[in-house]
Amino acid sequence: MQRRSYELWYALLLIVLITVGYLAVVTKQGSIPAAGELFGHSLGIVGFVLMLLTETLYSLRKRSRSARWGRMSVWLQFHIVTGLVGPYMVLLHTSWKFNGLAGVVTLLMGIVVLSGFVGRYIYTAVPRTADGAEIQARELERQIAAAEAELQRWLAAQPAAGQSIAPRLAALSQTPQSGCLLVLGRTLLEWGYRWQWWRERRRMGAVAREQAKELDRLLRRRRALRRQMASLATARRMLATWRTVHIPMGMVLFTAALIHIVAVIYYAV
Repeated sequence: MQRRSYELWYALLLIVLITVGYLAVVTKQGSIPAAGELFGHSLGIVGFVLMLLTETLYSLRKRSRSARWGRMSVWLQFHIVTGLVGPYMVLLHTSWKFNGLAGVVTLLMGIVVLSGFVGRYIYTAVPRTADGAEIQARELERQIAAAEAELQRWLAAQPAAGQSIAPRLAALSQTPQSGCLLVLGRTLLEWGYRWQWWRERRRMGAVAREQAKELDRLLRRRRALRRQMASLATARRMLATWRTVHIPMGMVLFTAALIHIVAVIYYAV
C-alpha cells in the first residue's frame, strides 16, 4: 500500500518561511521589493530554477528505466514541493505587478499549478506501492481477497452482538459503480460514508461500539480496495489525458518565461 504523503505540508512550511522573510524585508524597506532590486531579483532567479528542476528532474528520472538514484515516490514529492515553492517565489518576484509578458507568464504559471493539483488528485486514485509503482489488477484482486478473508475471520470470532451490526455497516461500505465518480468524487464519497458511519455508531451500545471499531477498519479497507479496483482503468485513462494537457502547458510556460528573461536582460544591458 501507499505510504502517507507529506509533500504538501513540506511545501506549505517552506512557503510560510519564505513569506516570513519576505514580510521582514517589506517591513525593513517600508515598501514592496521591486522585481529589479537584489531581493526581488533573487526571488525570481531561485523561483525559476526551482520551476526548471520541477519540469526536468522528475521527467528524466521517470524515463530512465536503468536509473537507481532514488525512489520514484521521493522524486514525485520533490517535484510537487518545487512545483509549488518555485511559482510562489516567482509570484513574489513580480512585486504584484502583472503587466505585459510578465502578466502572461504569471497567468500561465497559475494555470499549470492548478493543473498540477488536479493531476496529483487523479494520480493518488491509482493504487501504488510505497516505491510509487502501479499495482496491477491481479495484485489488487489478491489484496481484496485477503481483506475479505480477514473480515470474515473477524466476524466468525465475534459474539452475536458483534455480528448483528455487521450487515448494517457492510451496507454502508458499498462502493458506487461509476468510474469517473470514484476518481473525482472519492473524497466526497468517503466523507458521506464517514457521516453515515458516525450516525450508525451513535445508535450502538457501549459494547457494540468497541466491537465496531475494528469492524469499521476492516470494512473501510475492503471499501478502499474495491474502489481502486472499480476505478483503476478510468483513473489510468484520466491520468493519461491529463498528461497530454499538463505537459504542453508547462512547455508553453517555460517558453514564455525564457522570452521574458531574455527581454529583461536585453533591455537591462
